[in-house]
Amino acid sequence: MAQPNTRQKLIDYCLRSLGHPVIEINIDEDQLEDRVDEAMQYYQEYHGDAVVRNLRKHKVTQDNIDNGYISINNDQNILSINNVFNTSNSQTSGIFSVDYQIHLNDIFDLNGAHGGIVNYEMTKQYMSLIDRNVNGMYEMIEWSRHKNQVKFHSDTLNNMKDQYVVFDGYEAIDPETYTDVYNDAFVKKYTTALFKRQWGLNLIKFEGMVLPGGVTLNGRQIFDDAKEEIQQLEETMQLKHEMPPLDFIG
Repeated sequence: MAQPNTRQKLIDYCLRSLGHPVIEINIDEDQLEDRVDEAMQYYQEYHGDAVVRNLRKHKVTQDNIDNGYISINNDQNILSINNVFNTSNSQTSGIFSVDYQIHLNDIFDLNGAHGGIVNYEMTKQYMSLIDRNVNGMYEMIEWSRHKNQVKFHSDTLNNMKDQYVVFDGYEAIDPETYTDVYNDAFVKKYTTALFKRQWGLNLIKFEGMVLPGGVTLNGRQIFDDAKEEIQQLEETMQLKHEMPPLDFIG
């Protein structure tokens, strides 16, 4: 059983699936590379196995303060930023912190008559709400994937030079590092279908041409078959592998 673990082995696998070397597959090398990029992009944007939640730290510089944003390194494959945490929280720490006092007073009454664990959880959520509004580090940000910037809509960064913030977000798994991505069943089928569509598209120009031996090229049929396969694979992605919209998560 073929188990491609490199980009080239994935290309070779998909070409063999289409009949190579018994059949000549009329696709240029650059077209093959483009279709692999297209398959990987689709896989990383929609497949649940293609992304991982991660934390990334950044040391705030004077340029960050002046600009009001922090640039994200492109090679980290960041897909989304959900939250930003201030590691140098201005709240009082230690035994004088609000959290510590809540624990001290409530931990022995979780099973008591004053609300128990329900009251404790509601109090924690209330404190979290206060923290978000006072510190301004959670919801006052703007993230754009194509800008690769986390923009702060407040003066949060002004007093944070040489201190660290932590980004909580999702990033795509790098197939060059985790090579098992190339052996993913969906990646292999989807890349093969994209190759097939490109092959049919290349042959449409010569549709109806009779080759020596009486063989007639039928690029339109190859193209249509591939288009249908791609549609079925994308429907499978939506039904089985893609995370549902938040409105449908109960």
